[in-house]
Amino acid sequence: MTDDEHFRQFENQSLSLEHWNHRAHLKVAYVYLRHFSFDEALARMRDGVRAYNAANGITNSPTSGYHETLTRAWLQLVHTTLRQFGPADSADAFLDAQPQLCQKRVILLFYSRDRVMSAEAKASFVPPDLAPLPKPISQEGSTF
Repeated sequence: MTDDEHFRQFENQSLSLEHWNHRAHLKVAYVYLRHFSFDEALARMRDGVRAYNAANGITNSPTSGYHETLTRAWLQLVHTTLRQFGPADSADAFLDAQPQLCQKRVILLFYSRDRVMSAEAKASFVPPDLAPLPKPISQEGSTF
């Protein structure tokens, strides 16, 4: 599936739940970051995930639904990687070249499990307790 098809299906909530996995989230983050500033990409990611979840019957509970800290932290990791290594021909090519992003456990380099899985972290962003999230060297020209 092309970036455009994946993105369109995400935005109109027709992407099947079986395809809505960690990599699919990263692909959407990549597309947003290619076209928008970090702050705009974050706002669109928040709104998009919440809308997708609502349209697909994913309820917000202590163990499921939208998670603010994970959304923001993963967007930051994709953003930093994109700024450091540059874009690729597609989101899949970018993720294939940056396989560390596809490892969900990478987040545990920055957050203890208890902190990232807390109700507070789900509801609002909490900073990491193990190591700071990386930031791009330069924020100039933050879209590609």
